[in-house]
Amino acid sequence: MKITKLKLGSLTTAIALVSVLSACGNKDAKTDSSADKTASTVSADEKIVYVNSDSLLTKYEYFKDLKTKIETKGKAAEADLVAKQQAFQREVQQYQAQQNTLAADQRAATEQRLSRKQQELQAYQQNAGSALQNEQAKEQELLYDKVAEYLKTYAKTKGYKMVLTYSKGNSAILFADESLDVTNAVIVGLNQAYTKDKK
Repeated sequence: MKITKLKLGSLTTAIALVSVLSACGNKDAKTDSSADKTASTVSADEKIVYVNSDSLLTKYEYFKDLKTKIETKGKAAEADLVAKQQAFQREVQQYQAQQNTLAADQRAATEQRLSRKQQELQAYQQNAGSALQNEQAKEQELLYDKVAEYLKTYAKTKGYKMVLTYSKGNSAILFADESLDVTNAVIVGLNQAYTKDKK
């Protein structure tokens, strides 16, 4: 039986989803009159900024705490499952050592009991894995909501019209001037808000 392991890579995905908007830009190179009208209504003082989600992952204290919490729960669940599997294995070995001395009806009853235990152990493994995944999904949603809500307020305060996310190797942004990078300011603000929440 394989032990279900918790994958933290999907937390990275949660941060990547931090884009308060999806990737901008037309996929078609064509321009039509409606596109020209839209372009002419955008004024020069409306700002677009971006956040580097890789840096956000490494420096946001809430994410660090969340990662530690999930890793701890994952390790505890794995250790519990290993202990149950080892106990079951010992029972099987004990039965195998004694099976020749048991009566046929005792062997049949023991085999049925061990078979039920194996099924229960498999069900427990699946349920434990599902419970961890559900908790992880809830935590990801909470993480997303915290970051998105903060960015919404931050953007309003600063007068930004759009906040994009950038992640190396997984981004729609091919180039952006570094003056548009507000990652450090966002991390400082998020960490200050998180420190207040912890009190």
